[in-house]
Amino acid sequence: MGPAGGRARGQDAYARRMRTDRGPGKFYAAGWLISAAVMAVTFRMWQLHVREVEQRAEEAERTRDEAAQRRAMQERLRIARELHDSLTHSISVVQVQAGVAVHLARKRGEEVPPALLAIQEAGADAARELRATLGVLRSAEDGDGSGLGQLDRLVARARAAGLPVTVTVTGARRPLPPEVDQAAYRIVQEALTNVSRHAGQACASVHLHFTPETLSVQVVDDGQGTVTPAGTRTSGPGLGLVGMRERVSALGGRLQAGPRGDGGFRVRAELPARAPS
Repeated sequence: MGPAGGRARGQDAYARRMRTDRGPGKFYAAGWLISAAVMAVTFRMWQLHVREVEQRAEEAERTRDEAAQRRAMQERLRIARELHDSLTHSISVVQVQAGVAVHLARKRGEEVPPALLAIQEAGADAARELRATLGVLRSAEDGDGSGLGQLDRLVARARAAGLPVTVTVTGARRPLPPEVDQAAYRIVQEALTNVSRHAGQACASVHLHFTPETLSVQVVDDGQGTVTPAGTRTSGPGLGLVGMRERVSALGGRLQAGPRGDGGFRVRAELPARAPS
């Protein structure tokens, strides 16, 4: 066999080796493709499983929230019923009795005592506030309630009851968030009530200071009533100050209350009061 035959045999052997080597390569490539496809499917199934778990968790959370809201609503309705049953009748009796006394005094030509007129007006305001509170409790929505828009009437009642009160407003007065507006009114209301009950013969001053970020509410009196080491008037239980602190803390504010060095008592609250957007 000549050189040409040898070369032909060599080429045939090389071709056979190439075909033999190409077989495992195709197998490996197919294996990688199958593995990649399996991994992609597995990853997709894992994503779907995670999404399903998250949806179940969200649904469970919503269920818990709805149950909590139902319990809260039931509690609000219960409180509303108790307030209505226990207070509405008493306030109505006060209003009727005060109205009768005013009517008889005028019928006899007598001057109606300012304190009696103050009682009559206070009864009407108490009935209005009770209706607003019951409406909030029953509807679970913010009602009109009381706010600094009612401050003039509150001060007028205090003056009619014999408590001299001055009011000062500094800074740019502006609309407040409803919860801050009501809290400021309640603080002034409770502070003036404490002065009337516990400070003896005293004068009181109310100072409201508006800034872009806060509202400062300060009520100061010059009464000589003594206070306990805890900072409450000895003639009262001090629950009014407790309520003030809870209200202010719930809004993220600060409350300072205690006797002044030169006599009297000071209540000062700092409330966050950004303008509503």
